[in-house]
Amino acid sequence: MASPTGPRVTCPEAAVSRTLLLGWVLVQVAGASGTTGVVVAYNITWKSTNFKTILEWEPKPINHVYTVQISHRLGNWKSKCYSITDTECDVTDEIVKDVKQTYSARVLSTPANATGYTGEPKYTNSPEFIPYLETNLGRPAIQSFEQIGTKLNVTVQDPRTLVRRNGTFLSLRDVFGEDLSYTLSYWKASSTGKKMVKTDTNEFLIDVDKGQNYCFNVQAVIASRKANQKSPESPIECTSPEKGVFKDMFFIIGAVVFVAIIFIITLALCLYKRRKARARESGKENSPLRVA
Repeated sequence: MASPTGPRVTCPEAAVSRTLLLGWVLVQVAGASGTTGVVVAYNITWKSTNFKTILEWEPKPINHVYTVQISHRLGNWKSKCYSITDTECDVTDEIVKDVKQTYSARVLSTPANATGYTGEPKYTNSPEFIPYLETNLGRPAIQSFEQIGTKLNVTVQDPRTLVRRNGTFLSLRDVFGEDLSYTLSYWKASSTGKKMVKTDTNEFLIDVDKGQNYCFNVQAVIASRKANQKSPESPIECTSPEKGVFKDMFFIIGAVVFVAIIFIITLALCLYKRRKARARESGKENSPLRVA
């Protein structure tokens, strides 16, 4: 039986499928040629202490680089850390301009060594960050302390921040004002029981037992915050009444010696003047009388 002859009819569905497949392949090739290895950033976090603020993220780049942009609400994006292979960027100089602003950042990913790259970079947005409410408080230091009798006086030194005013770096107290307080924990050196007192200034004056050694440390506190309210504790300091007695005795002995030296000098001057006066009188008595 002879097979039928005539023109071959092509299935339109198959042609359309082949065309779509070819188009998809061309798009993938074109895209891969400019963005091979580009990975978007993730796990973006703000790390901030006393307003020194670092933006961190992952992953380590392989075939791409990062650029960071930062802005506050209603502000324009400012680029920082251009085309870096690090996974962190110091944005302190931007956030210290106004620590009560709300800041956002984004990390852009672009191909490495892509000269003239004009594609839209991929990016990831950070969480919002308010420095005044979220920066960690740095560890304070005990500037001085003195125990006299039943009184212990402790002075706290404010940590310095990177916020500037008129070219001067401000202290924690300068920035937070009345929002900042300090808590002093103290205990007898021979005991583990602690007591705590609070001050809105930088000085503590507390009652203690005479003749007892005391140890103590301090913390900075921002009670109005919902989180990050407390700083790490300062290094522990301890008093020594024996040293205090020695110090008092040293000043007493020094004062006695000073008075004695003044007395000796005064006495020597008096004796010298008296001796000189006697010598003058003796010279007058022994001089011959003149006859007119």
